[in-house]
Amino acid sequence: MVYSELLTVDQVAEYLNIKASTLYSKIHEIEHFRLGRLIRFRREDIETWLEKSKVTLVDPEKRAKRILRGTPASRNEDIQRIIRKSIDRVKAAEYNPTNGKTEPSRGPQKGGS
Repeated sequence: MVYSELLTVDQVAEYLNIKASTLYSKIHEIEHFRLGRLIRFRREDIETWLEKSKVTLVDPEKRAKRILRGTPASRNEDIQRIIRKSIDRVKAAEYNPTNGKTEPSRGPQKGGS
């Protein structure tokens, strides 16, 4: 079996733009070679580990719908009521006379002082 160039901890840390201590804390997750006290990595193993560590973003609206589908209808009504109340509270706190006018502005006034 032919191995590509083996990388040191410092080389891999530089490649990943992380501290060597961070890499040491992740060492149990990455395939590596132990040569006595020395640790060496193949670039392919680093790339594989990176792909496994990749986080896929989830659309919050889709996630909420999936959660709601798994709950009984009565619970969904409770959740909807709680959401409506929360929205109403935020609106009441944001749109009040102390935070600004809620009626349309009349624009600049004629005949200033």
